[in-house]
Amino acid sequence: MAAKPIASPISVALYPTLSVFTLAIGLVITAIFFIYETTSSRKNRSLGKELATSAVASVFLGFGSLFLLLASGVYV
Repeated sequence: MAAKPIASPISVALYPTLSVFTLAIGLVITAIFFIYETTSSRKNRSLGKELATSAVASVFLGFGSLFLLLASGVYV
């Protein structure tokens, strides 16, 4: 039984598009987080909302960075 080569579940041609979109979404969510932190007072802030917003932004920025590296030829 010959082993099958490992193949990406996502087409290599989609890496640049995915990197642009996921980085853009991550930056927008980061901007929303920044605006929320600067416009709300300390008494009105919600820890749950802060953690959720930062976690979502972090995931999108992480995948965007990954796809940017893959699109530029750095296979990690």
